[in-house]
Amino acid sequence: MNKLLAEYQDTEHIDNFALIKAAEVRLTKTGKTYISILFSDRSGDLPGNLWDATDEQIKTLIPGKVVSLQGVRGSYRDQPQIQITHVRLTEAGEPDSPSDFMTHAPVKEAEMSEELSDFILSIANPTWNRLVRKLFTQYNDLFLKYPAAKMNHHAFGGGLAFHSLSIAKLAKNLVLQYPQLNQDLLISGALLHDLGKVIELSGPIATQYTLAGNLIGHITLIDEQIVLAANELHFDLQSEEMIILRHVVLAHHGLLEFGSPVRPALMEAEVLHQLDELDAGIQMMTGALEKTNSGSFSDKIFGLDNRKFYKTEEDF
Repeated sequence: MNKLLAEYQDTEHIDNFALIKAAEVRLTKTGKTYISILFSDRSGDLPGNLWDATDEQIKTLIPGKVVSLQGVRGSYRDQPQIQITHVRLTEAGEPDSPSDFMTHAPVKEAEMSEELSDFILSIANPTWNRLVRKLFTQYNDLFLKYPAAKMNHHAFGGGLAFHSLSIAKLAKNLVLQYPQLNQDLLISGALLHDLGKVIELSGPIATQYTLAGNLIGHITLIDEQIVLAANELHFDLQSEEMIILRHVVLAHHGLLEFGSPVRPALMEAEVLHQLDELDAGIQMMTGALEKTNSGSFSDKIFGLDNRKFYKTEEDF
């Protein structure tokens, strides 16, 4: 039985099937064409460069295609990669379904759907409840299937819902410790904060940024949807309820240089930002450490300042 991509060690020969998650045509310093390819399966991703790519390879080796892959596992700048010796599209009788190579949330879609319904029901504020309910009536199916990112955190099928619901659960528990927090505002913000990614991203298979995603971004996109929904519900956009809800969503990246139009200026906005960072960071560390031998350091994690994390030899 073939190994998964993450199970190969340095210098091992790889002969396996994989999904092309991303492919970018580039030029070397001498002007030769190559394709930078990100291969993927249920264990994660593995990048590699196809040197001297032909026109036919550029045309056919595109995101979303399943390929037969051969090469040697190596590393570049302390990051794993494959030195490709041969790659081609799969043929009749070979695996060809992209969904077979996707990673998925560790919770079933039906369970996340039930959790989402319970959280929406728990929002007592009638304005926020109606608005959240309306947006999820429109985007529920995509929310449950989409990843939360193209690369860094929760970049798997169902990752958007898994991440958002994790934050909602953290928020609910945090209110028990800090009752001065507005639970309805936090839960509404947790559910909505990344919903714009169903417009920013292309979908769960070979995820790419859409035109709107590249030019506008998910924070502005979801704020636009909030405004449109509020107008349809005849809510006053200048009311404090609407302004603070929009602020919590708009500020969730924390810093202007990280994409937030404003910095958090409400306690709930700061808390949502911190919970977002916490949940994303734990998922990135967990994913890296799952591929790390005990007593060793993980690969560098780009989303955490390229730091490595140590996996203890024993469970203490």
